[in-house]
Amino acid sequence: MTIATLTKPAAASPDLSAVKAKQRAAWSSGDYAVVGATLQIVGETLCEAMDLRSGQTVLDVAAGNGNVTLAAARRWCDVTSTDYVPALLERGKLRAEAEGWKITFTEADAEALPFKDGSFDAVVSTFGVMFVADHDKAAAEMLRVCKPGGKVGMANWTPEGFIGQLFKTIGKHLPPPAGAKSPALWGVRAQLDGMFKAQAASIEAVSRDFVFRYRSPQHWLDVFKGYYGPVLKALAALPAGGQQALLADIEALINCFNRAEDGTMVVPAEYLEIVIVKR
Repeated sequence: MTIATLTKPAAASPDLSAVKAKQRAAWSSGDYAVVGATLQIVGETLCEAMDLRSGQTVLDVAAGNGNVTLAAARRWCDVTSTDYVPALLERGKLRAEAEGWKITFTEADAEALPFKDGSFDAVVSTFGVMFVADHDKAAAEMLRVCKPGGKVGMANWTPEGFIGQLFKTIGKHLPPPAGAKSPALWGVRAQLDGMFKAQAASIEAVSRDFVFRYRSPQHWLDVFKGYYGPVLKALAALPAGGQQALLADIEALINCFNRAEDGTMVVPAEYLEIVIVKR
């Protein structure tokens, strides 16, 4: 080992607060609820996989506009829905009111949940907690507020699936903030084991597909350009030429996954459905 090696300064720690600020800005832009409402079937499927029972206390972390929140309420659970974007919680409230469900909505950061240890029978998240800045802290918080013997359930996009590849495509044109981990790591079993296994009695992970069904690839692009924060913010940060290049790459990605031959868009997007039983 040389003197130069010994005296080489350590790499600076990532500024996770800056990462979080950019993420919050992304999810606060557009109107994710327009996209989120189309994903409702994932919340229903997750509740079935978790075998939720009436009367159980359920916490939805990074709930967005409340897909799994509503799914759990429909099974007569006592649900608390949380997100750090107030506008999304308001959309969840409107949906709950329309269906007549009594649900508690609380603004909260997934990395610092304002609840006591062991407060809930089940803790859930669909395509939400995977977007935090500090993965380990959020995983620890989900476990902390879950009762011993309770369950943690998630649906997370995989790196190989359509949305995971969308993130990769965006990253080619606009590198993520320094220190940011890919959200798609939450869709990798080995990564989940690293975050949850020490406190888990069991971990079940099943690969599933959510199918994006849109009028056409252009229709999907129009919706995601206008309402999906990561795409909207990426385009806003690029010059005109860069925007066109990114859109061209996204169109190519859609064409690779699209199984429709009638002009519509039918794209399977792989996600990992996870059910963890806490020790």
